[in-house]
Amino acid sequence: MATSLRILSSRCLTAATSKKAFGITASLNGARQLSSLSTTSSYITTSKSNHNGQYQPSILRATQSTSVRYQSTSDKPKIKAPPMVYIQGEEMTHYATQLLLNQWIEPYFDISSWETFDLSCKARDDSDDATLIDAVEAGKRIGAIFKEPTITPSAIQVQEMGLKKAWGSPNGAMRRGWNGITISRDTIHIEGIELGYKNQVLFERHAVGGEYGAGWNEVGEGTLLTTYIPKDGGAPFVVDKRDLTDKHNVCVVYHNPYDNVRELAHLFFKRCLEHKVTPYIVTKKTVFKWQEGFWATMKRVFDDTYKDEFLKAGLLDRSGGELTHLISDAATMQLIRWTDGGFGMAAHNYDGDMLTDQIAQVHRSPGFITSNLVGVSDDGTTLIKEFEASHGTVTDLWNDHLAGKETSLNPLGLVEALLGAMCHAAQLEYDAKPNDVEAKRMYEYVNNFTNTLRMALHNTFRYGQGTRDMCGPTGFTTEDFIAKVAWRLDRYLEQQSEESAPPELKERIWHCLLVSWRTLIRRRL
Repeated sequence: MATSLRILSSRCLTAATSKKAFGITASLNGARQLSSLSTTSSYITTSKSNHNGQYQPSILRATQSTSVRYQSTSDKPKIKAPPMVYIQGEEMTHYATQLLLNQWIEPYFDISSWETFDLSCKARDDSDDATLIDAVEAGKRIGAIFKEPTITPSAIQVQEMGLKKAWGSPNGAMRRGWNGITISRDTIHIEGIELGYKNQVLFERHAVGGEYGAGWNEVGEGTLLTTYIPKDGGAPFVVDKRDLTDKHNVCVVYHNPYDNVRELAHLFFKRCLEHKVTPYIVTKKTVFKWQEGFWATMKRVFDDTYKDEFLKAGLLDRSGGELTHLISDAATMQLIRWTDGGFGMAAHNYDGDMLTDQIAQVHRSPGFITSNLVGVSDDGTTLIKEFEASHGTVTDLWNDHLAGKETSLNPLGLVEALLGAMCHAAQLEYDAKPNDVEAKRMYEYVNNFTNTLRMALHNTFRYGQGTRDMCGPTGFTTEDFIAKVAWRLDRYLEQQSEESAPPELKERIWHCLLVSWRTLIRRRL
């Protein structure tokens, strides 16, 4: 790196916790330098693909802002960020992400190595979804992805937007393309601020199978046969046969792939140990007998590999010394009762979707839990991780913004997703070059930066300078909150860096030793 940065975490922590240095009454307007944002800012995608010679991915987009932003005073050279895939969405979350990238990330990082893909409805429609295909391929190649919330258009939205068709959710293509194993959803906590759960709650949702990939049709009276045809040429057989006596029926067929449940189990139990929480497995196997295999695999991996570690750590005390199975109905009730937190759950795709929505509501809102898709490369050697906020595009605030009204979007979930993707990108680069000094420095720099940004973000809430969902009607607007965090981040980082490395002290050390030796000799003489 051109500028030698000496990471002084203790100084940062002292500065962050010192009320003398960062008083609650600090004036926003008096403490920051302000410059007007242009009324139109352009954001151009940089994806590169041409499947049929027609797709041109450089799509110009614009957003409106009439507020102000914090201008960093740092004159240090930017650090080139590790490669990462950035998937743009739309509406309020896209607007907020552009603000925080402009004020929190771009003053310190050169993000030219990021590959950006526009998954707005218009971009997908204009490219016949080639932009989605490109994004999935890039994610498979790079392995670290940050995704903004996107819109899955309804029939009404298709008409309003003038789309060719109702494009499906991109999530299915991503989970298939990245060999999805699990979707990790964890509660986000700010020390000193009570939310829902007092301690962290982890959740692993099986990323494939279930109702989401179901085939279905509306049919009348008749007979429905579900027939299995073995790939090895074995004899076909009927999985299910049922007579349909109603004149109007909906038939649904789906399956649950279980090959990767072992990988899900290892990821889940390792994370529970890391975060010191008690694990539970959730199914409805008492009624849905086909779910028994999920529980059996999780239990086998736990008993063979992790049980002793959990017992030594005392993490099974609340569950009677064993891995506990919960019926999904019981899990629903316990999520409301166990507000002390300190537990983790793993479940099938659909159950996981529903239960994590409940966790989000207990913990205030979907903005306070993470959403992280974990997959694996085709050769099974590298984890692919995609990070996104667990909420949608926040259409109501976007409509207010377009109408010229003030908005107050809490970007906490968006920021956690961005920071997670940046850290994973740095980890992948370091893993690929473990003996490279620059890769190690980058890894350390990115991790320090993300920790410092998280501290600046959390402290802004602690000082009563948060968004209106946290601070009531006197809370900050979207733009002013982002500017306030930018101001605080700049101050924290400024206290961590030095212009140059300290001088070598070898000669000075030898000189001191020589003087000490001569003094000792004189005393003896």
